[in-house]
Amino acid sequence: MLFDISPAVTENLTDKGFPAKERQVSVLRLDKIHPVVSGNKLFKLHYFLLEAQQSQHKTILTFGGAYSNHLAATAHACSLAGLTCIGMVRGEEPASLSHTLRQCRGEGMRLRFLSREEYDRKEEPVFLEALRREYGDCTIIPEGGYHPLGAKGAAGIHQCIHDDYTHICTAMGTATTAAGLLLGASPLQKILVVPVLKGMHDFNERIRYLTGNATPSAGLEWIDGYHFGGYAKKNDELLRFMNQAWEQYQLPLDFVYSAKLFYAVTDLVQQNYFPAGSRILCVHTGGLQGNESLPPNTLTY
Repeated sequence: MLFDISPAVTENLTDKGFPAKERQVSVLRLDKIHPVVSGNKLFKLHYFLLEAQQSQHKTILTFGGAYSNHLAATAHACSLAGLTCIGMVRGEEPASLSHTLRQCRGEGMRLRFLSREEYDRKEEPVFLEALRREYGDCTIIPEGGYHPLGAKGAAGIHQCIHDDYTHICTAMGTATTAAGLLLGASPLQKILVVPVLKGMHDFNERIRYLTGNATPSAGLEWIDGYHFGGYAKKNDELLRFMNQAWEQYQLPLDFVYSAKLFYAVTDLVQQNYFPAGSRILCVHTGGLQGNESLPPNTLTY
């Protein structure tokens, strides 16, 4: 790994509701690995970084939006690894860059803004080949690391899991982290996935592509209904929950991914979704830089 992963500690959440329900809830603090390349990003990037480091071109090209955790992590990792980095950004170039894109440019990432029509072609071989002709040979990382190599890297998260949990829970964007956790899970473990996008109907197809398994595993549980309106959507209830999590556990959450995961797990425990005696691990996938887009004083941390 590019960074030391030993800071990724596991913390037990002591809440009067959990012991009363005979369920133990813990959190794997992947957000503590690094202030920028935090959470699941380091793992998903791992094999792409190795490929670029071992290549002649020493260049990575990838995709993301104006507030993309993936772009921010890739820019910083490439800077540390001495790699050239090119970011394809969704949307027209704004008059003022987001804090994320300012950080990316400051790390040396070359930014190229694509219209939404162009960006929607990001997985087309003809479009990718045109980018290679324009920028030269490079290692292309799909948005969010959505690739079997990204899932293989995400399986490395199990290196940080040092206990026998019945359920490992994660928020889902591209499904790459979920696939990686599934690849490394024991036969008796359930991987519970909370989508943060509205209307994601190709979940099984994504898991098949990422894992290479024709039949989705029975160990995978997909819980919809906690996306709060869609990707990066939020409301006052979710923001209150984030502040309560900080006050109760000193646990910082981001509104795009981890807050929705923890809200879902807390609600599911109260509904007796998990069998009595369950030992539940929530994976904090980082992404805290996204909170900088919130108005000042929205959060208490």
